[in-house]
Amino acid sequence: MRHVAALAGVGVKTVSRVINGEPNVSAATIAKVEAAARTLDYQPDLHAGNLRRADGRTRTLGLLVGSVDNPFSGAVHRAVEDAALARGVSVFASSLDDDPDREQEAVSAFLRRRVDGLILTTISESQAYLAPELRRGTPVVFVDREPAGLTSDAVVSDNSDGAALATRHLLEHGHRRIAYLGDRHDIQTARERHRGYLDELGRAGVSTRGQQVVEGLHDEATSRAATLALFDVPNPPTAIFSSQNLVTIGVIRALRELGRQHDTALVGFDDVPLGDLLEPGVTVVAQNPQAIGRIAAERVFARLDGDASVAARTIVPTRLLERGSGEIAPRAEG
Repeated sequence: MRHVAALAGVGVKTVSRVINGEPNVSAATIAKVEAAARTLDYQPDLHAGNLRRADGRTRTLGLLVGSVDNPFSGAVHRAVEDAALARGVSVFASSLDDDPDREQEAVSAFLRRRVDGLILTTISESQAYLAPELRRGTPVVFVDREPAGLTSDAVVSDNSDGAALATRHLLEHGHRRIAYLGDRHDIQTARERHRGYLDELGRAGVSTRGQQVVEGLHDEATSRAATLALFDVPNPPTAIFSSQNLVTIGVIRALRELGRQHDTALVGFDDVPLGDLLEPGVTVVAQNPQAIGRIAAERVFARLDGDASVAARTIVPTRLLERGSGEIAPRAEG
């Protein structure tokens, strides 16, 4: 910083004020400092700089998503990053992998970096460990799953209603044997989607007994194996509701291996890459991860800007995308 000051012909304090974006510095002085910094390839030490910054902020956020290799998480990440970039804020991101220990390790790492706010997808039974941070004024917004053990802002999809919508769609096309393939039951969204499926069957007067329900599926391989097993029994399902995008991909693979993609209806929860290009196209209840990420970032920045209103739960609607697989009629029984 001293070298930048000498080259620009200003004091070190002036360089600090320019770098930290403080007011009351002339445009000409800012231009001189920025030109000197570029010439010297100067990069400020953010950890040291935040100690001196007038507002005490690091201009960083901590973002914890389910898994960066999941398209849903990737879309949330991108939306948060775009919103943060517009405000000159950087994003530290990490994957949860639905591991409670990893959740708390990642959050601790974010806090050691003194991030200005947190946007979190969580799996622990309780997030009460974050109560001290909330009391200190750190904004915390939960995405995809609501917190337990404390009250804070949350931005989520309507998981139960979305699952009910998928089930209703299959019922309206004449199906009564509708298998459910779901994620781990300890995941809040999986429980909500299972509940929506059961509730809709009940509203339609269709017995839930005898329906093939397989839970604990977390990836393409396990869901593929589970789908193959569905057709190893008498009276296999005429339709499948897969409640997570990676599970849906496994179902698609299995149906194609069996040659049943044209006689077994499928509706997935959450969109899948290239799902509209398959034959038949994959009918899904689509979430809006871009809106979830954008709204979560907006909530964090609103809190940082002084919004002290009560914690809000924002529900982002889902929508049914009919592409062909969910519109297959029940096959005739021979």
